[in-house]
Order: sequence, then structure tokens, then C-alpha cells
Amino acid sequence: MIWTNSALFVSDCEEESDNIMGDQDEVQGEDLPPDIKDWSKQHVREWVLSLDGVDHSVAEILFQQDINGPSLLRMDTTRLGSIGVTFGPATLIIDSRDEVVKLQKEESTSSTNFPGGPCKPYPFHSYHHAHRYRQDSILDVTESGTLDFIEPCHEYKGFYNTPDEKKKSKFTYEVLRFASACMNSRTNGTIHFGIGDKKDRQRNYKHGQVLGVAVGDKEAYDEELRKAIDGCFLYKHKQIAHDCIKPPRFVGVLNNNWTSSHKCVIEVDIVPESKICEDNFFQTTLKELKQTQENMDKNNAKREGTETKSKQLYIRDDGSSNNILPKTQTNKSMKEYNQFIDRVTQLSQLRKQAEEKHLQVIKSSTQGSRLSHMITGGSLSLDKSHFEHYVIVTNKSHPIQLDSLEFLVELNPTAVLDFDPESAKQGLQCYFEQQSSVNVHLPVKYKITEGVEDIASKLKLTRDTSWVFCNGGIEDERPSDIDQWLKEKGASVRDVVSFLCRKDVLPNQRFLVIFVLLSTVNETMDPLVEAFMTFYQELKGTERILCLCENENAFSSWKDLIEVRCRINISDRCIYELSFPEVNGTVLSLWSKNRRLRRFLPCGGESKVPLDKKVERSLDTLAVLCVNQCEGGNEDKLLKEENFYKGGNVSWWNFFFSEEPGSTPFIKRDKFDYIVNTVIPDLCSLTKACVLFHLMHVAGCGGTTLAMHTLWALRDRFRCAVLRNSKADFAEVADQVVKLLMIDNEEQQPRLPVLLMIDDFDDKEKVFDLRQLIEKECAKKGIRSKTAQVILLNCMRSESPEPIPQTADSVFIGNNLSDKEQKLFENKLREIEKTHRNAETFYGFMIMKTNFKPEYVEGVARNTLKSFSMNQKHAQLLAVLVLLDVYCKGSSLSISLCEEFLDLQPKPVCGSVKVEDGFGKFSPLIARCLVQDKLVFEAVKIIHPSIAVHCLQELTRTHNVTKSEITDILLTTQKLYESTQGKDKLLQDVRHILVKRYYVEEVSQFSPLIQEIANETPGQEEMVLRNASKIFPKDAIVSQLLARYYYLKKKDFLEARVLAQRARDLFKNSSYIADTAAQVIKHEMKNAISNDKEAPLSPDKLKSFLKMAQAAIKAFKETQNLAKKESIQRLNRPFNVSGCLGEIEVGVLVIQVLEKIPIFSFHNLRHDILSGVLSGSLTLQGVEGNDQKQDRHRRFYSVLREFEDVLYNLKYRMKANFDLFDNVYVHFGTRFGMKDSREQRTQAELFKCFEKYAKLFCKTEAAALWKEKPFWLKLHQARQSLEMQKADNFSGILSCLSNERFPATVENIAQLCSFVSEHPNSNPTMKERINFIYINVVLSCVKLGSQHIQPYHTLVGHLCRILREQIPLSDTLPLYFITVLLLWPHKNLCFKECEGLGKYISLMKTAYHSVMKEVMNGKRPVLHFFLGRKQGYQQLVHFGEIKRCIKVEQDQFASVWENGQIWKEKKVKELLRRVNGRVKGDLILAYTCIPDLTVEVSPVFRSELRGRAQGSRVSFFIGFSMNGPLALDIN
Repeated sequence: MIWTNSALFVSDCEEESDNIMGDQDEVQGEDLPPDIKDWSKQHVREWVLSLDGVDHSVAEILFQQDINGPSLLRMDTTRLGSIGVTFGPATLIIDSRDEVVKLQKEESTSSTNFPGGPCKPYPFHSYHHAHRYRQDSILDVTESGTLDFIEPCHEYKGFYNTPDEKKKSKFTYEVLRFASACMNSRTNGTIHFGIGDKKDRQRNYKHGQVLGVAVGDKEAYDEELRKAIDGCFLYKHKQIAHDCIKPPRFVGVLNNNWTSSHKCVIEVDIVPESKICEDNFFQTTLKELKQTQENMDKNNAKREGTETKSKQLYIRDDGSSNNILPKTQTNKSMKEYNQFIDRVTQLSQLRKQAEEKHLQVIKSSTQGSRLSHMITGGSLSLDKSHFEHYVIVTNKSHPIQLDSLEFLVELNPTAVLDFDPESAKQGLQCYFEQQSSVNVHLPVKYKITEGVEDIASKLKLTRDTSWVFCNGGIEDERPSDIDQWLKEKGASVRDVVSFLCRKDVLPNQRFLVIFVLLSTVNETMDPLVEAFMTFYQELKGTERILCLCENENAFSSWKDLIEVRCRINISDRCIYELSFPEVNGTVLSLWSKNRRLRRFLPCGGESKVPLDKKVERSLDTLAVLCVNQCEGGNEDKLLKEENFYKGGNVSWWNFFFSEEPGSTPFIKRDKFDYIVNTVIPDLCSLTKACVLFHLMHVAGCGGTTLAMHTLWALRDRFRCAVLRNSKADFAEVADQVVKLLMIDNEEQQPRLPVLLMIDDFDDKEKVFDLRQLIEKECAKKGIRSKTAQVILLNCMRSESPEPIPQTADSVFIGNNLSDKEQKLFENKLREIEKTHRNAETFYGFMIMKTNFKPEYVEGVARNTLKSFSMNQKHAQLLAVLVLLDVYCKGSSLSISLCEEFLDLQPKPVCGSVKVEDGFGKFSPLIARCLVQDKLVFEAVKIIHPSIAVHCLQELTRTHNVTKSEITDILLTTQKLYESTQGKDKLLQDVRHILVKRYYVEEVSQFSPLIQEIANETPGQEEMVLRNASKIFPKDAIVSQLLARYYYLKKKDFLEARVLAQRARDLFKNSSYIADTAAQVIKHEMKNAISNDKEAPLSPDKLKSFLKMAQAAIKAFKETQNLAKKESIQRLNRPFNVSGCLGEIEVGVLVIQVLEKIPIFSFHNLRHDILSGVLSGSLTLQGVEGNDQKQDRHRRFYSVLREFEDVLYNLKYRMKANFDLFDNVYVHFGTRFGMKDSREQRTQAELFKCFEKYAKLFCKTEAAALWKEKPFWLKLHQARQSLEMQKADNFSGILSCLSNERFPATVENIAQLCSFVSEHPNSNPTMKERINFIYINVVLSCVKLGSQHIQPYHTLVGHLCRILREQIPLSDTLPLYFITVLLLWPHKNLCFKECEGLGKYISLMKTAYHSVMKEVMNGKRPVLHFFLGRKQGYQQLVHFGEIKRCIKVEQDQFASVWENGQIWKEKKVKELLRRVNGRVKGDLILAYTCIPDLTVEVSPVFRSELRGRAQGSRVSFFIGFSMNGPLALDIN
């Protein structure tokens, strides 16, 4: 324990010469006992003498009174006074005693200053080792004399209480005394300053304990020593002394928590080589401190001395340096000296012999080859290593080691467990991060609080190196001392180790844990030992552990510690005879030339720029294709080709090998040249930041291969990359794509664009989402260019094999080869047969070569499955793979999972059983692939989609294996779902085949698998779904699916209700789950109505039906409320309309029920009464009062009155929901203009419902309107007719254009609107007056010459009059939209209201966000009109006219629109007026024909505007949406 209190006596002169020690009394030569209770009265006197301010007489008083330790503890100032000690000294004594007691208590509760474990001294005669001492550790060598001349002797000096002004003189004195002794004795030696001496008087310091010394100017010590050598040695010996005495070495001292301290240990090595010293002996003249007891100041523990000069001749005598040259020279005193002189020649000879013997000891080592074998698992190549992942465990590093640790960067470890708290500041992590990307974590992040693969995904565990700080150092986490670490941090680090060793995180037997001992481990409590213990337990042995020790000393200590803790010999798993530079070189040599080469990206002017490894690893969502990809590689050509031709995924190596001399070129598909030479150049010419190209293909027809071939061919003209995972965070992808674009490319104009291939997207809208985010990122970075910066090559499977029409930005690859392509495949086959003996098993290639003939694939399936037996494990696993591939394209099973299921036991050495062998005769049907999911792992898949289809058919047809039987194995075999890598991906795929419905033209109630199981083995689908709910007990969607099955198929509404409620409990705030609960009630009501054969309906049945209707309406309203919350809270999430449609459908059912009761069922008058009641215009009381059969109908009226709230509001609610759908479908399209089959089916259902609604509420013959009737009846019927034609609101009127109504129909509507709004007695509403304006504008688009169109200026005048009136809130949006359209200034329009155009645009936007806020998310507002070149009505060009300029399908039109190609069409340019303006922030101020009137216009694509200077002039087209005018094609 370190006692720093001034009350403790410390000698600052640590000489060991006999004359000094002889002057001191017996007690002064001893250490005080650590416990005061053990002090004698002599100890007490000695202690009192050391106190400042206490006189010698006080110590004598205590001594005379026999005050020992126990009595001292009982003393206080009063008792001391009673024995003659005055108050002042008494106070000092008591306070000092209390301080000693306090320090002793701290010693018992804290080990901060308690001596640590043993440690080795710094390597002798070295300066560049990483060795450092830790505070309070004990050097495991003793102070000694000559050993074998070569093994250094040691001498320790505490040096802790020497005044700063005397430190250098003290240092030189002790060094020269020790050095001359070593030189004379011809032994190597090291003197250490800052190491506790056995005779140190500092209490509780142990012999050899590391104390450390604070050193300021280190160079001053070296200079002082050089000077002292010159002054102390004879002239003829000066150079010899300089050669033998090495410069001082300052070895760092670490705190107990492994952080750096300001202290060091000063060491000087003495190397008296025989060729230097020869037969000389060395006398010195040292300035010696003569010490006497009389010189001691009574009030100060410091010793004074007087300097004298005399000659000395020192030799090593045990642990001391003794002077054998006496001051008084007599024959007797000179005897020892003379004997030594006589032995000098012999000593020199012995030294020489020892040196020669030492040089002859050269070890032969095989550890280089052992390292190569162990780190690769026996493959001797890291390119083909048995190990897929490496985990590094390391401790405190030294700066001089870092340059020798490049191999760790190249290993790209999955995780690093770093026990150096200063690693981020100046250690390995700091070095590593300069060269590679890392994710820094604390161990707590590895605690399992959610799904294991979800945690791994958040940690990016298999993508970037995860750096775990196991002893603090980041995020304000304090480091722990060695004895506190286990208590404070041990548990969390055990969590890390356990997590990494899980089979569902890293593949079983395919990762290696490497302990890199950068510092020597000396103590059993060292955290590295604990880490080893945990890995040893988790891995059940050391086969997957490798230890790298810097030297044999480090290894010896490590081995001993592990042997004590684990009772195993770790020697055969350790490398210790190689230095770290040698380890570094050995490991780096195991990479191929390709891995060591620098990779390059293309740049302008055919130049290249290097792609730094750190940058590339930071682009972890992208697989970057470099210009020099594959060059210098040593991959096995035949193996790569075999994997590809069998049906594995194409790799860059396949293209590379095809370009080698003697190889036939890679097969070019017919569309290849068209894509490379036409499509890509055309896309490059577009002005948008990010453009899109679709490569649609039938699965298994080579679409992905063609896309990668395109990238390979263009890798020197584009910065090419492939998106690794279609489920990646798109914001992160966009950021990395732009980084790739900008690497050494910031100032380059024009830049080389990025060509990014994206594959396996199941929804085009996701592709468009990604493009939007890339455009935003380009805008954020201020990137602007006249050409495209990023081209997305979207490689997407087509669900139908039918060809899709080709457009400027889409190509279709089908399952039919052209004659030219077939010839190329035949030529390639001839080449393959020359080099591959097993070409007949290259099914992937042969399927295409035979032009996808079903007969060939069927034959392969039949022949391969001849020996199939469902009782065999490998057959079961194949059946599962086949089923998954058929119903979930691209599915696979991880290698680890297959090994577990097939009971294969992989070993961490090369040559272990391959998983393909486990499939036996079925192995030709599978291929390896790399899965990029939450974790990156290797897996197996079926080689070709058509193989999977025909195998499934063969299993059913020949082997009587049903789909339900395979599904049952998939769902009930627990071994598939144990903790194995890829488990989450399997669960995703299983869920997909159970839940995923495909929305085609016909209604799809369940997934294809469930429907086919129901058809093949009726009733088994229920068992499958029940088992599914056990696999996914907390999945609301699966419970929802089961509920749907029970209400749709089984008609078991009670069970369906229970399941729907379970789903709601699991996912309370989902509108889709809430809709299922409502659907159960609706279907129960519908089923009950259809099963009821009573005519008329009984009151009891009426009550039952209306009660169900009431509950259903309530449930659907709840669905609507949740949908509104979802839409507002989750941007880009489309509004869920199912609740609105459900309420409408329930309304239709209510009408159907009410028409069956006598009150409303007999004749037209009753029909009108029903309409009045449901409209709220008639009350049930009034109807009952006028009913002549009210007594007979009384029970019916009683039931109806219970449900008045449902009945009176029925028409209003239905009409509100119909209007909402009009708003959704008229003013919004899917965000990218594509067809949505679900919306189409919804619209079809709406049409049926509206027919029934109109039949009840709008029953009017249009021709009958003009018969002689009262005016009020004509007006009523006119309004009903408008409602029937959906022309009673502005949305319905605008839909006449999008639905392409006949001109005659539109004219008829115009007549009715005119009658309703213009007749002097009609008293029209504001809504009807606005509708009149709309129908005129619409009719002008349909039939400009119609006689029913109002003159343009008359209509504008009508509009201006309305603008001067009070406007109801519900009419603001339609009014201001039509105002902006009609008041857009042109030469012949001179209304004063035109000057308020900006105000009306602002009002329109406000109204839009108020009215449409719930339905606009996830949708894009439709541009109803564009600003045309002409005037009057012709100034407005309808969207349909633009579409008619380009003859393409709807899906293709969306791409043409998004890419901006539409604006290049001549017909479009002739139709539209180009407007000028200037940039203002994110908007454009558009100029008008009115001086000083500018209008704010938003760009449709903000990327066209970002980066432009404020105030810069632009030109553009203008489109009009409900959200204001928008600018397009900005130039």
C-alpha cells in the first residue's frame, strides 16, 4: 500500500553501502509493521521522529512511558498532556495517527494500491517492445549478482521520495555505481528506477513492486548520464563505458484499469561485451553522499549529505554493488581487491564463452506453417478459408505494435472484443478505424432484449466490424480495475461471448476466435482470462481458438494461467515464436494477389481513382464493381463455372474467366446490345438526378445474369454497384450511393454516373421510393448536372410469362430463346463439354439451352427423384426446399440449418463433410448462394425455379407426397427452428407462403399455397393454419389469417371472432386488424341474411340483423379512425379505405333487410318512404302514424325505433363514404401512376354498391324530367339525376374526364347543372353554383363547340361574383382550384381578381391540407390540367390529352412520366406553354403577363431545382393539382 502522508518517514537516499547503513539504528533499517496494533514502543518512537513539527524530546517521552501501538490507538490529547506532551505536538500526533488508521482501513477494502500479480521485466537491451508495467504489479525477478553473464542481473530503486532537484544526480550516481559493478563483473544488468527496493522504508511497498516515477524532461536524463560517464571514468575507459552503458529507457506504467498514467519506470541496461571490455577493469570517481546520523534534522525526515570524491571499484555481490577498493589501503584491506584483479582475465574469458554459447542457440520453428494452417482451417489460403468469420479478442496495445497489425484489418473481423479502454484514443481501434469502417459498441448492446437476428442486424454484425469496448473507454463508461472488472463488467462481456457463439448468429464451426495478446497477461483475474474461459465453455473446447503471443514470456505466462483456470494445455493453439511483424507478413501472404491489389473506380477522361478499403467497407449496403475486379485472383475457374452452370448465382468471376484468352465470350442475350447502346445512353441524357430502367424477367430466364453482364461491360464508364439487400434502409442506401458518386469526383464535370443494379424487389413502388430518396440525397449534397447522376437498373421478376411491351426504359426477358441465342448456347455447350466431365448435371445451363422445354425439366425431376423416400431426412429437407422455392421465389436454407437437420458435424478444419454430400443423390438439384438479410450467411437453394415446380409435381404424382404433408413437416419439425443461423429468414419465408396473397384480377382470399392445399386435400388447410398459429403465436397477421379462414370458409363466426380479437390484442392500433374484426360481423350478417328464407322477415330476425349491422358499423367506424391516425402518423402510408367500403357494404345489407319487411316492401310509395327514413327526412313516428296497418306492424316499428341512430344516418354515412372514395380516386393516383389491382377491385365493389344506393335514393327517369310536373319536383329529380351520375360534386364532374365519358353524357350533365344553378326559382347552393363552373370547363375539354358551354368571360364573371360572397368551408377547395385555373392571366383576361391569384393559390393549399390530410399520404395529387399555349378554355389542357400524345400502356406511361421523357415529345411541346421564372428557395416565382405579378410554383421533382443559385432564371411547364400549380421539366 502506498502511504503518501508526510508523517511517514521515507529515506530519499537509497544507497546500500555498508557505511551508511551502519550509521542507522536497528529499527531504522526495518519496515514498520502494516498494522499499528503490532507496533512496539521502538516503532512508535521511530514514527514520532518522522513527524514534522514534533520535537525529539516528545518521542523520548513516549518511549519512556512504554507507549506501543495498542496504547497509541487509545491516546487522545488529554492523556498525552497528562504525561507531559504539550497541546501542539499532541494534536499533531493524534491527527497523524488517525490518518494512518484511515489509510489502513482503505487498504482492507480496496485493492487500488495493493500489489498486483507478477510481471516480467522489459526485454533486455531493447527499446521497441510493446512491454509496459502495470501499477503495483511485482517483477518476478529478484535483485541478484552475476548469473551466467548473459542473463541480466537486476537492481531496484524506489526513487519515489527523491526531491526533483536531486533526481538526476541521484539517478546518475546509482546508474554509474551499478554499471561499473556490472562491467567489472562482466555481467549484463538492468537497474530500475521506480521499482520498490526490499529496503525501502515506505510502508507496505513490496520488493519488486512497480511504483513508477514522474519524469519531466526525459532527454535531460540521457544528457546527464553521458556527462557523468565522462566525469567518473578514466579517460581511457570513457568510450568503453559509453558503449557498455545504454541510454535510459522509459517504460510506461499503466493504471490498474489499463489506462495510461503519467508515470514510468526508468531503466538502464548494461552490456559489457567481451570484445569491448577486453581485460580491463574499471575504477570510478563518484560524487558520493556521505551520510551520518548526526546530520539528520530532528524536524525533517530528509537526510543531508556532504559530497566527497574518491576512487571506487565496484563489483556485483549478490543483490548489491560493493566497493572493493578501500579508502585506506593496507595489505589486509587490499586483499579482496587484488584477488579480483587477478581474476579479470578469467572473467573476460568466461564472458566470451557465454556469448559464443548464446549465439549458438538458434531455434528451428515450424510455427509459421502452423499459423497458416490454423488461421485458414487447413486450406492455406484466406481466399478459400474454412472460416467465414473471425472474432478478435485483444488487450492493451502499444503504438509500436500497430504497424504490425495490418493483418487484423485484412481479416475484416466480425467482432473485436477490446479490453483496452484507451483503444479509441491511441490504440488498436484508432488504428483500425483509419483503414476500415467499424461500429463501436458497449457490451450491453448484446444483451438479448428482442429477436437475436434483429439485434445482430442493428449491430450490423456481419456487415461491418463490431468493436466492443469490454472495459469502458467510450460513452462515459469508466474503466474498471483488474479486481473490480469481473464484478462490474464481467456479466455483460459474457453476454457478448454467448451472443457471438449462438448458432443463429455465426455459423457453427465456421468462425475462429483469435486472442491477440498485445500485452502480457500475468494474473488469474485478468479479464482476458475470463474471456477465454467463456469462449472455452461456449465453444466446448479450443478447436476454434487461436492465441497469438508476442514472445515466449507472454506465452509462458498465458499458458500457465489457462492451465490453472481450465486445466488444459493451450500450447498447441498458441503461436509464440513469431514476432508480430512475422505474424503480419505470414497472414497477409495467405491472401491472393487480387485481395492485396488496390481497387479502382473509373473517373473522367478514362482515368481511375483508388477505392480505399475503409471507404468501400463503409458502403456496406452496396457491392461495388471496380474497374480491376478479379484481377490477380486465384479462384478455381472450373469450380466457379460448375456452380454457375448448375444453377448457382452468376459471379463477377464468370465474366472475368470468359474474357481470358482461349475462352468463348460470355453469352450475350439479344437485349444486351440494346440496353448497353440505346437504353443506358438515352437515360444518361435525361436531366433528372436519378433515372430508372426496368429489366422485367421470368424467374430463371437469366434476367439477373443479363443485368450483371450489363454492369460488367460498363464498369469502366460507370461507377457500378449491386444493392446487397432489397430490405436495407433506403435512406442509408441513398446516402451510400451518393458517396460512391462523389468519391474523388466532387469537382469533376461531368461526373461519371452511378449504375446501381437492384434485384428481388417485389413491388415497383419500393423502387420508386428508393429513387426519390436518392434524388433527395443528391439535392441535399447540392449535386446538380444536366445529365443523370444515378441510373437504377431494376431487375424484377414478372409474375406472368407473357411478354410485356418494350418501352424506352423497360425490357422484358421471357422463357423463350431466339434462334441466335440458341446457337450461342450450343457453342458454349461444346466448350463446356471439353473442360467439364459432369456437364450433363449442369441443369441451370441445360434448361436454357433446351429453350425451357418442360419435357427436359420434367425428365430431370423424375430421374433425380427416383429413390425419393419421405422417411429419409435429406428427402424431407429437399421437399421443404422445393415447396419454399415454388411459393416464395428466391428462398433458401442456411448451410448451418441444413447441417443441424442432417446431423452433419462440420469441423474447423479443411476437408470436413460438405452439406451438398448430405443431400446424397439429390445434390445436383441444389446450389450454394449468399444470403444478404439481417445477417449475411451462406445457404443452399433449388438450382432453378422450373426445377422446383416440376419436383413438387413429381413428388405429388409419383411419390404421393402432398403439399399439406410437406407443409406439415415444415411447420412441426422443431429442429428447423432451433437457434441456427438463418432461422429468421426461414420464418420470414414460411410466413410469406402462408400469408402472402397475390392481387390479380380474380379475388384471392388466401395465399396460393393455402388455396392449393384446400383444392388438393380439402380440410387439411385448417390443420396447416392451426400449426402456423403455433409457430407464430404472437403474430397478429397469422391470427388474422386464421380468423379470415373461419369466417370465409368454415362459416364459424364464433371462432373467427375469438381469433380476430386475439389479433387485435396483439396489434391494437392496426386498422387492417380492426377491419378483420368488423368483417367477421359483416360476413356473419351477410350469411344470416342469405340463409334466411322467411318472406316477409319476422321482427325477431329484423332485430337480429339490425343488431349485427349496428355492431358492424361501429367496428368499421373504429377501423376508419385507426386508418386516419395511421395515415397522419406514418408518412407515405396510403389511407386504408377498407373501413369506409365496409360501412357502405353494411348499408347495402341494411337496405336489403329493410326491403323484406312489410312496412317498406309492397309498392313504390313504400319505397319512397324507406328512402325518406334512411335520408332522415321522415321519422318513424310519422310513418307509423300514417300507416293504415300500424297495429299489424307495431312490432316492426318497435324494433326499428331501437336502431333509429343507424337508420336516420344511413344515407348520410353512405354518401359521405362515396364522396371520400371520389376524393381518393379522382384527385390522387398511386404515387407513380401504376395500376393497383386492389384499388380496381375496390372500385368494382363500389360500383355495385352505388347502383343499389342510387336505385333507392336517386330513382328517377331522366326523360321524365321534362314532362309537365311542378317545378319543385323537377328540381328535386334533376338533383337526384346528378347524384345518380355522380355529378353532384366537383370530384364526380372531373371524373368525367378521367373516365372518358361520352360528350352527350357530359352535355346532359351540363344541362342539369344549368337548370339547377341558373333557374331563377332554383335557389342553388354554393356547391351547385361551383359545380356549374366545373361542368363548363369539363365540357370544353370534351366538346369545345357544344352549345351548352357558357362563354368563357361569362363563366369567369360568374366565378368572380362567387368570390365576393361568403364561402362555406366545405366549398373552399373546389372553388379556389377552379379559380386558379380560370384566373391564370393571359392577354385577353382583364379581371381585377387576377391580381389576387397568389392569394387564391395559398387558400387552395390550406384547404387541400385540411380536407385531404387523411387521404393524401402515400399518394400523389393528380395533375388535372396543364397550362396550354392557347387562350380561353383552350388555355387548359387536360391530362388525357397529354397521355394521348404517347401511345403506351399505363405502367409504361408511369416510367416515361417519372423519367421526364414525356417532355421531349414534339406533340406535348406543341400543346403546352413554357413559362419563365426565377428560383426562390425550394420554389419558383413564375412570371405572368401582368407586370409585377409573380406566382409561387412548386417543382414536381425537387431534384430539378436543388443546387440552382437563388434568383437564377428557369423555364418550365405548369400543371394544376389540388395542392397548387406545379412546375415540370425545369430548364
